[in-house]
Amino acid sequence: MTKPYLDTTPSAHADYRQEKQQRIAGFADDAEFRALSERWRAMALERKYMNNFSWLGRPMIQLPMDAMAMQEIIWAVKPDLIVETGVAHGGSVVLSASMLQLLGHGEVLGVDIEIRPHNRQAIESHPMAHRIRLVEGSSTAPEVVAQVRAAAAGKQRVLVFLDSNHTHEHVLAELNAYADLVSVGSYCVVFDTFVEDMPDDYVWTERPWGKGNNPKTAVWEYLRSHPEFQIDKSVEDKLLVTSAPDGFLRRVA
Repeated sequence: MTKPYLDTTPSAHADYRQEKQQRIAGFADDAEFRALSERWRAMALERKYMNNFSWLGRPMIQLPMDAMAMQEIIWAVKPDLIVETGVAHGGSVVLSASMLQLLGHGEVLGVDIEIRPHNRQAIESHPMAHRIRLVEGSSTAPEVVAQVRAAAAGKQRVLVFLDSNHTHEHVLAELNAYADLVSVGSYCVVFDTFVEDMPDDYVWTERPWGKGNNPKTAVWEYLRSHPEFQIDKSVEDKLLVTSAPDGFLRRVA
């Protein structure tokens, strides 16, 4: 059984840690629980459940379970830089910034093709604004990629969250642009890979993605030629309800 990287419980609590690992490993093979989780996630999407939440006052369009995973990853990695594509209302970048504030170092670089003025104003006036830098433009545009790579230069620990346009082509381009910035032991988390797992009769209205054309298919293609990354199933197995199945990519080499 592989020890989950995110388990940072002190060694004095080895019995608790072992029990937790065994429980999570059991979830991996619990077909009934996993099927129920998938059905719940599909219903949550239909009802826009993930739009119900915020982080420190900013709307955060994420499942609460994924927010929990994000804070665990940030605390474990202790990154000098977090690169996030997809800003929206700013809840996710504020979450990242607040964790960095607790750690006492680091910056979040939020990239979005459109940062609406009211969202920019709210983010830039937020108490965590000193940990946040916003870049407006397509995350795959050469000039934006150059800005991000310049910000990552010299950083020892880099973490990447990809959550913008969810087409196969775009996510694959983001992976090619940013995944190599991730430091060994850190993560590139690709959100909304669950699109591939939605029921066959689910219709994505006014969206250019769907089955066969989504973040998960991009992840699978990227991993075929990048063995330095592995899917950390322990995160997904712990959450069960996540928008990022096969999307927690840990850099191992």
